[in-house]
Amino acid sequence: MLLTGAALVTPDRLVPDGWLEVGGGRILALGAGEPPRPADLDLGGGYLAPGLIDVHSHGGGAASVIGADPAAVATVAATHRAHGTTTIVASLVSAPPASLAHDVAALAELADEGLIAGTHLEGPWLAPGRCGAHDPAALRDPDPAELDRLLALGRGTIRMVTLAPERPMGLDAVRRVVDGGAIAAIGHTDASYEQVRAAIAAGATCATHLFNAMPSMHHRAPGPIAALIEDARVTNELILDGVHVHPAAAGLAFRAAQGRVVLVSDAMSAAGVGDGAYRLGHLAVAVVDGVARLADGTIAGSTLTLDRAVRFAVEQVGVPLQAAVAAATATPADLLGLADRGRLVVGARADLVHLDARLHLQGTWVGGAPVRT
Repeated sequence: MLLTGAALVTPDRLVPDGWLEVGGGRILALGAGEPPRPADLDLGGGYLAPGLIDVHSHGGGAASVIGADPAAVATVAATHRAHGTTTIVASLVSAPPASLAHDVAALAELADEGLIAGTHLEGPWLAPGRCGAHDPAALRDPDPAELDRLLALGRGTIRMVTLAPERPMGLDAVRRVVDGGAIAAIGHTDASYEQVRAAIAAGATCATHLFNAMPSMHHRAPGPIAALIEDARVTNELILDGVHVHPAAAGLAFRAAQGRVVLVSDAMSAAGVGDGAYRLGHLAVAVVDGVARLADGTIAGSTLTLDRAVRFAVEQVGVPLQAAVAAATATPADLLGLADRGRLVVGARADLVHLDARLHLQGTWVGGAPVRT
């Protein structure tokens, strides 16, 4: 299949009047100007970019990955695929050991099938004072035996573990996560600047939703934010839904951590559906005007999809298009070690999105096959 009529968003530049050829699920060739043969599909303008990659999502389509029901996870994946996300990591929330063990093992099977790109354990080793929409009763100190068991049950499919490194055995947990082949992420934390620097030295390389569920930066107590932004080893998640992070703060992160920002949805089950009553794990969530909150007003994930996040980054934060697209494609691919996607290059998976001139999604392809919505 030969696609023409849109600017290609490549790692190096925008290619106006581009063409791209797909075959066998891969990108076979691409270029600008006159294509090598008549097009199979003229996109009629806009931008052709890699499929979006979400490393942090709990649900969508009125379904949740929590519980690891295959049909529910398939609904979540399909909902986000309809919004341009062609690769998704299933994010669990803090839960008792038996529940986490069940979900990790079951999600490993779905990762083997290619439905998801793996699992993210957001907790349960989080700071009580920064638990957000996590059940406080499920929080606990990292236990080496539990962590080792979960990593074993995941069989290499646990992609990321979010923890508060200041908890007892926190630094040991960071090392165990990294030794187990997963990304150690710092989040839901009350750690000091010095404690975060120690965690990074131990191997932590990601910030879970930067700014949210962590102390604000102060000029005499810079806290986690300064340590996470300044270190070139750390990739920083941002939730750009207009609620979680002010555009000025997001712009600061993009400038200070250039090339190290990943856009995430942190979506819960209401994403792609609408307002109403939902659950996030064991907690009741009310979604009003697209904002998910617990009964006490705490923000409980989001109803965001990554196509909206990219558009928000460009329109509200002022991020250049290429940088905004990279934050939802190449940078998360690099974070996850997925060398076969996230860029429009020959040999990459033909996971593609077509955006119009105003960055609204027009079409999605997974492995070269169009997604029907």
